Amino acid sequence: MKATNVRPRLERGAAEEGGPATGFPPSNFSGVAARTGPRRLPDGMRYLFCLLWCSSQLLALDLPAGWLVHAPTPAELDDLMQAGETQGWPAVTAAVQAGALQAYEQGRTDVAESWLYVARWGALFGEPETQFVGNWVKAVAAAKVDYSGMPRSFTPPAAPLSAHLSRATGRWLLGDRKFSESFFELRSSLDYLPAVFDILDQLYTADPARFQLYAQLALAIAVVYDVPPPHTWPHWQVSQTALPRRLPAPLDAFAFFVQADEKSAALQHLTRLDAGELKFLVDVVAPFPELRWAQTNVHFSLAELDKSYSAVSYRQDRWLHDESNWPDATYELARILKEGGICVDQAYFATQAGKARGVPTIYFHGVGQDGRHAWFGYLDGSQRWKLDAGRYGEQRFVTGQAQDPQTWGNLSDHELGFLADGFRRLPPYQQSRLQAAVAELYVQLGRVPEAVATARKAVGYEHRNLPAWELLLAAQAAAGTEPKVRETTLREAALAFQRYPDLNAHFTQKVADSMRARGESSAADFEERMLARKNQDQRSDLTIDEAATIMQRAMTDQTVVVQEQTFRRMVDQFGHGGGVDFYDRVVRPFVNHLLAGKDLLAAREGLAQARTALAPEPGSQLDQEMTALAAKLK
Repeated sequence: MKATNVRPRLERGAAEEGGPATGFPPSNFSGVAARTGPRRLPDGMRYLFCLLWCSSQLLALDLPAGWLVHAPTPAELDDLMQAGETQGWPAVTAAVQAGALQAYEQGRTDVAESWLYVARWGALFGEPETQFVGNWVKAVAAAKVDYSGMPRSFTPPAAPLSAHLSRATGRWLLGDRKFSESFFELRSSLDYLPAVFDILDQLYTADPARFQLYAQLALAIAVVYDVPPPHTWPHWQVSQTALPRRLPAPLDAFAFFVQADEKSAALQHLTRLDAGELKFLVDVVAPFPELRWAQTNVHFSLAELDKSYSAVSYRQDRWLHDESNWPDATYELARILKEGGICVDQAYFATQAGKARGVPTIYFHGVGQDGRHAWFGYLDGSQRWKLDAGRYGEQRFVTGQAQDPQTWGNLSDHELGFLADGFRRLPPYQQSRLQAAVAELYVQLGRVPEAVATARKAVGYEHRNLPAWELLLAAQAAAGTEPKVRETTLREAALAFQRYPDLNAHFTQKVADSMRARGESSAADFEERMLARKNQDQRSDLTIDEAATIMQRAMTDQTVVVQEQTFRRMVDQFGHGGGVDFYDRVVRPFVNHLLAGKDLLAAREGLAQARTALAPEPGSQLDQEMTALAAKLK
């Protein structure tokens, strides 16, 4: 088909829907390859894909003007699908982007958004897998989630990512707006799209009707199961033999949860939840026989699900003998319930039993005044996250840490806050999301002034749209905006996220960094001290973040005398009540730093000052660790 056939009507090709189009799992990516099966393109098709990619940049498609007055129709999507397959997705994407911008600039925002989703799919469908893998490897390294078990080497094909989708699956993705909204809202640079597409294709091909009904569940499985989990998940205090860290096969997981929902074994209605919530359901590590056991033996209602934590009796004997690791050869849910355990076992049992009954759950671990602890969170009947089930308030355990099963990095506080607040389902955010998508497109096209103005509109519609703030700041940087003006924008962002302390601290720290970069070191130091004091009462973890940052800078750039002065100031200002977290991140690193420099006297004095400030309970975990460090200094 020639480009001249596109206007006034894209040429219709014979719609031949065969089996799934094939792709190429990375050579050492055995986990995904085993779950999705080997896939291979015929040599002629591989050559055709390469030829189309190389030549598509020379083609110019022109959408019929009549298309841009309404959302794309099924027939028009069929035409675009045919054009993508024959003339290459880059040419189709460029034409659709131009049409979407035209609709946006003419005030047809709903039409523009529909076409923008088509353009975004087209960009992914046409991206060469070699290019994607290179960018993905860099993103994984930058996010520091290249854990043991993560793929290390690749031999990706020259084919585009669309090679991992059958024509039927790709056409459905192109036309389902609700799924598109969820996919592009949820998508992370850490998602391994070749495997994500493989899994989506496998699930769609197996049962298109159930896939469409449970599309959000399918998406959650795809973005969680795209890479193997780390061997320390969900906690490290049980051996790999007793608990192999393996995700189930995507088809098996999909069937298990669909069956639970259809037979009313699930406490949540899974078709009502979105993929951002369901990803905390599908990250199961207990085998399916154990999950089925939990469905029939763990009877707590959704309103009483927190009781599943205390249903596992606490083993005081293990705590007294410092037996932190699970002592038995198997880690079955029934055995944990029968034998009892410590906090990590209670939290594991509660999360897996909740998932078995269709409830998204999150495993947390954190530090308090005198020790470390584990608890869990779950999505309650009001679709709000209850994050303190099994948490000891009197020990002042802070927010804690959890893993995001989509990226296997730490789950941020604001991400949970966004889920709980639910503002992303409301019309203002939907308007903001459109403006941000247009601003991103303007950035890609080098239309920087329009990008700045449109990103500003996005944060105006919904001030909690984090990607929109990041786009605005990136566009300002591309426009050469003066640092002081960008600092004003950063302060605006910090104010917009004052209900989310981690983001408020993030943008305030950016202000301090910018000041320091232009020589205003004293003002930058003042900003950091004010931020630390602000969070001292309610969010000691963020205060400790600031204290650790200040100490790290001192240990890197300052003399030993200044380092000691800085440490004393941090202990005096922020050490009281800081507990184990302050010890782990400020005290121990600095004492070891002095020990490495053979300044034993200063190390002993610093540790003694810290012990006075932290005042550990005699015999507590913190007391034992500080005593051991003191012995090391002798």
